[in-house]
Amino acid sequence: MQTVTRIPVFTDDPGWHGKRLSEAFAARGLEAIFVSLKDCALDILPGRAGVIIPGFEDGLPPGVFVRGVPGGTLQQVIARLDILHALKMLGVLVYNDGRAVERTVDKGMTSFLLHHHRVSTPPTWVCESRHHAQQVLLRETMAGHALVMKPLFGSQGMGVRRLEAGDILPVPMEQHVEGLYYLQRYIDSGEGAWHDYRVFIINGRAVAAMARHGSSWVNNVALGARCEAIANDSEVAELALAAAQAVEIDYCGVDVIRDCQGKLSVLEVNSIPAWKGLQTSTGIDIAQALVDDFCAKLPVSQPGLQSIAG
Repeated sequence: MQTVTRIPVFTDDPGWHGKRLSEAFAARGLEAIFVSLKDCALDILPGRAGVIIPGFEDGLPPGVFVRGVPGGTLQQVIARLDILHALKMLGVLVYNDGRAVERTVDKGMTSFLLHHHRVSTPPTWVCESRHHAQQVLLRETMAGHALVMKPLFGSQGMGVRRLEAGDILPVPMEQHVEGLYYLQRYIDSGEGAWHDYRVFIINGRAVAAMARHGSSWVNNVALGARCEAIANDSEVAELALAAAQAVEIDYCGVDVIRDCQGKLSVLEVNSIPAWKGLQTSTGIDIAQALVDDFCAKLPVSQPGLQSIAG
C-alpha cells in the first residue's frame, strides 16, 4: 500500500482557507497536516537535521506551505522565522519562504523595495522620532495632503487612521508598535465612491483580480467591502506583477489604488493573503492554483516525488 505524502500547512487557524487547501492537496494525492509554528523547534544535536515539526519526527517533509506566522514578542517571531529559514537551508520547499515573509510583513521594507525598484507607491515615512513624524504631518497637510498612519505589522484594515490638517499626531498604541510611526500619503480614490484593487499573484502570473468597493476610505473585505471581478491582464495586474517581482515572492496578494487623476499606486504586498472574497467574485479555484504551483516546485530528487511534481 502506497503511503500518502503529508504536507505541513503552517497555521493556527485553518478555517475556510485551510479547508480549501486540504481539498486541493487531496486532489493532488497529498495530505495537508495543520501545524502551528509555535509548536516547532530547533533541535540542534549531532546526527539530527536540526528542525522538529510535530508529526514529522521520523523525517522532514519535502515541502511546507506557510499560511500563517503567529504574532508574539520579537524573540518569538524571530524564532518562528528561523524555522522557515532553516527548513529552506535543509532543502525543504518553503512556500512562501522566510525571506519573502520578512520583506512583506514589514510594511516599511515593502515600501522601500517598491520604491527601490521604481514601482509606483505613495510617499511613505517610517521613523521612531515623534518630532520627525510631526514635521512630516505638518509639511504634508500644509501641502494639502492627508496622511494614513498604519501599524508596521498587521492586516485587514485594523489600526489604520487618517490624519488631516489640524489633527494631533496620535501616540502609537495597541496595534501600532509603540514609538514607531509608519506614515503614508493618503490616496483619494473618489470621495463617496472609495475603491481599490486586489490582485492575486502566483509564480509571476496574475491569476485573479478584483475591485473592492468600501463604505469608507478603508476598502477591505474584512470590513465589509463589496467585491467585483476585473480582468487579470489589466494595467492594474501589470503593476501588481512588478510589485511581486520587487519583493521576490512565490505568491501574494497585491493591493493597488487609482487616484482621482488616474494614477495607479501599490499600497501593500501581502505574503499570507486571504482569498475568500476574491474566489467568490471571480469563481477561480485559487487554493488549487496555489497547490498546483507548490507541487510543481517540490524537489523531485526525493523518492516518490516525481509523479507528484510532474
